[in-house]
Amino acid sequence: MAGIAGTVSKSWMAEAIGVAFNRDYYFDPASRFAVDRKCHAQVGETLGDLGLFFTESNLGRVAYHDPRQVLVGGIQPNMIVGMLLGAEFIPHDQADADISPTPLAGRELADLPAPESLLEHDLVRLFDEQFRNLKNDTDANVNPVPPFFWDSSGRVAIHGAITSAQKLFGESIFLDMVTSPDQVAEVFDWITDISIALVRHFAKLADRKITEVHIGECSSCMISPALFEQFVVPTASRVGAKVGPVRFHSCGASDHLLEACRKIENLRSLDVGGNTSVAKIRSIFGPKFSIDIAPLVDDLRSDQPDQLLAWADRVLAEDGAAPTIVYHLESGYPLENVRRLQAHVLQAMP
Repeated sequence: MAGIAGTVSKSWMAEAIGVAFNRDYYFDPASRFAVDRKCHAQVGETLGDLGLFFTESNLGRVAYHDPRQVLVGGIQPNMIVGMLLGAEFIPHDQADADISPTPLAGRELADLPAPESLLEHDLVRLFDEQFRNLKNDTDANVNPVPPFFWDSSGRVAIHGAITSAQKLFGESIFLDMVTSPDQVAEVFDWITDISIALVRHFAKLADRKITEVHIGECSSCMISPALFEQFVVPTASRVGAKVGPVRFHSCGASDHLLEACRKIENLRSLDVGGNTSVAKIRSIFGPKFSIDIAPLVDDLRSDQPDQLLAWADRVLAEDGAAPTIVYHLESGYPLENVRRLQAHVLQAMP
């Protein structure tokens, strides 16, 4: 059965109500809670008919949102990893934050810290302390959510090894996969072990069971099936074996990777770009496999929704076992487009 779910971006919220996503927003839980409450209230008042949710793109889910939740260290996974490895945090008041680029460029694997040693980093200790203080403050009546979690569902989010390596080492990582495959494989294993150590640490801190792990391998659509099997399947499978069922995300057209995706251990669902064939996914994974698919950005921001609706028709017509259409409302997207898309999808539901 077809479905639709949308999330709201920081850029949209900054434009709508003038909130600032400054450094305090990310590192002071009280500031975070105050701003998030304003954003959730605004979304409920103005976008309630769309069932939208203010969160990172397609991570938190409204069905698992606790109004008392306070996100501790609610920062994109590869940025947390980057800060642990020397990158500087760069907030943007009206958009998503970032980190200084390529903190590990030129570093040799032998010079890199052991994954478990990063659990002693001051940043991890800060988040640990903030979480414990909120948990122990019975007067505050809040529900702290640890880093890498985004709601009460038990889903954690990490970035995949290629996407993280691109952030940490730079674009040269794509050439290195061809010219120095053994060395790159070691780097990818090291990055994967860092993610596993961190999510296990924060799950234990919060006494939370991990029910699913979202692997944001955004860059995987840029490589060949052979490289995907060589580098992505082993690292994603390690996460699937050691953390939990995998929700695998690839941003762009991913038809060429689908056969290889089937080899990921403990794969539960796919989250793919809008020019990926749902029919092909169905032919490989079967009629009950969970699929999320995102509309194309150019269609979402177009002055006319006709192309967006035509895309939805193609998606919904493929195989009769339609996926969930997921989108992230950014500043500059006409609201009429998402309203028309929502009505279109709901009308198609039996």
